[in-house]
Amino acid sequence: MNTRSIVRTLMFGTMIVAIALSTGATFAADSITGLVALGSAPIARSTVTLWEASADAPKQLDQTKSGDDGRFEVNAKAARADGVLYLVAAGGVPKAGKGDSDNPAVVLLAVLSKAPDQVVVNELTTVASAFTGARFIRDGSIAGNPLGLRIAASNVPNFVNLQSGSWGTVVIDGLNLTRSTTLASFNTLAALVTYAGTSASADWRSRFFKAATPNGGTAPSNTLGAIAGIARESWAHPTDLFALFEEAYPHAKEGLPDAAPFVPYLQYAPNDFALILRFSGGGAYAPGRLMFDVDSNLWSGVNWMPGSQSNAVTNIGGGVAKFGPDGAALSPPVTGFMGAGINGIGWGTAVTRDNVWVSSFNGKILVTDLQGRSVATEQDFPFREKLHGLMGIGVAANGDVWIADSEGGQLLFFPGGRVKEGRIVKVAGLAGPFDVVIDDQNRVWVSNSRSFTVIRFPADDPTKVETFRVGVAPRALALDSKNNVWVASFLSPDFPGLRPLPPHATIMQEFQAFKFILANLQSGRVKSTGFVSMIRPDGSQPAPRGYSGNGAVNVPWGINVDGNDDVWTTNGWARGIAYLAGDNTKGHPAGTKTGDLVHLFLSGAFENFTDVSIDAAGNAWCANNWNDIPIATGMTKDPARSTWGGGTGVNVIYGVAEPVLPPRMGKVRRP
Repeated sequence: MNTRSIVRTLMFGTMIVAIALSTGATFAADSITGLVALGSAPIARSTVTLWEASADAPKQLDQTKSGDDGRFEVNAKAARADGVLYLVAAGGVPKAGKGDSDNPAVVLLAVLSKAPDQVVVNELTTVASAFTGARFIRDGSIAGNPLGLRIAASNVPNFVNLQSGSWGTVVIDGLNLTRSTTLASFNTLAALVTYAGTSASADWRSRFFKAATPNGGTAPSNTLGAIAGIARESWAHPTDLFALFEEAYPHAKEGLPDAAPFVPYLQYAPNDFALILRFSGGGAYAPGRLMFDVDSNLWSGVNWMPGSQSNAVTNIGGGVAKFGPDGAALSPPVTGFMGAGINGIGWGTAVTRDNVWVSSFNGKILVTDLQGRSVATEQDFPFREKLHGLMGIGVAANGDVWIADSEGGQLLFFPGGRVKEGRIVKVAGLAGPFDVVIDDQNRVWVSNSRSFTVIRFPADDPTKVETFRVGVAPRALALDSKNNVWVASFLSPDFPGLRPLPPHATIMQEFQAFKFILANLQSGRVKSTGFVSMIRPDGSQPAPRGYSGNGAVNVPWGINVDGNDDVWTTNGWARGIAYLAGDNTKGHPAGTKTGDLVHLFLSGAFENFTDVSIDAAGNAWCANNWNDIPIATGMTKDPARSTWGGGTGVNVIYGVAEPVLPPRMGKVRRP
């Protein structure tokens, strides 16, 4: 913001606090007081409505008009204790504008997370609320699965302080402010809302609404509809939107602080207007697989301990990190949750209805409750063999748990998730088993990271093995709602100079082989490699050579499916998230085919990824696994960079996917 904007915002914040203190109002018993503002000035005579969102149509709790000073008060007595409330301010006379008549194009939104007794409703709260709730806003109303609504509401304060109407703490913290364009994008969008509500140019406003229309959608008629449209498909028309910003604020090209109502702002057209935040803490360093529990808390076993000089050659293993749905770290700092002798986790994280399972590089298994408390000791596991290099964990819909023993070339099976009944299962055709999923027919699918195959067998008869050819070194597996299996293959078969690893190579030896891959990629001889494959339940592959998104998929590792059966995969090299059309192309532009690239998300906050996972609000979470690859692979020993090998935390891309019901047990489920 420029100095003038900051002063005005602080004045409004002080005014609101004074109201709250004088009335003694509290949300639970009385009312919500606040201010409607645009362009750092009040909106007079705006119709302010308090709504309660739910799975069905929202319920109107109260309605009033703002005064000439923009202030209002609404009754919140009828609100449920666990309800998600939101305020819509429609129309009114913006004092920052040139006219004195009602402007119906101005509609602002504030979704209330912890229901403050005073709140500002302005352009910043509108952008924050629309992006976090992008999957639930239709025609100005908010409705959807209750868990997703709560997640959306809890993330609003990460972007905006609802009491002051200024920035939230996360968007301007050290992990985000200088590492991505999120704040600049946020401010640019807010500035577009300001101009749409205060400018007398009906032509500009019409072009803005057109540029805010998602593909195949209907042009909005107000500012809330416009921001909701951008949030839902932020990659649709970014160049047009940026051109409108520069037209509205001509001095923006010169980078002047007072060129727009909020600074910093974007200075050239973005790839998209996605809002992305990064979170860390709780022992998260080089996180591997990402899994949500029933309350949408995120769990991830991490490769290495934060602050350690770890790499693929010598390392101190990490524990288990847990984040709340709002990104808050909920596990102990530095170590995360530990126990049962674990020492670093690779791909082995899974969540059942009641427990969290992790498998360690050193062959140990930790099972905790959803508070991170161990529910089994090392002695409870019946294995007497020495295990090493345990990787992916698959959980069937019936609660069975399967673990890939990568170095041992075998599987561990726990019927119903009962630890003491665990047993080793030998299966023909395993070569570095990496990930496991179980379909509706109770067939177990396993990827072979030291081969180019995926195998399948009935859970009750491991001798009936079927083999499917995919790319080189397949990693993650995911099941869509039709029981199609999606596979992320690390490399393409034509990658130059490939050399097979020994059948029982350690996972660390496999990681060190990245040096060879890195040399080819850095040289420019290989622009991109790897792809994703789909195998139907009948074993057929519609695209035997896989889907690469015209090169947008590059050294993929993780893969997941959203509630529309669309596919999300991580790039281990190019630091991007590729969003592909799945087996169901509903909702995409005409002509879109399965496997087509919908969008490639990029951000300065992104590092080398392992996994991507979708929550119940449609947010895409992605794991920064490695950062400085020469350090991570042990190629370089530089004391100044020695703690940079692992990636820092997780990123959240808000509102970009169709929501998924947690936990992941079998195929993807819609809430």
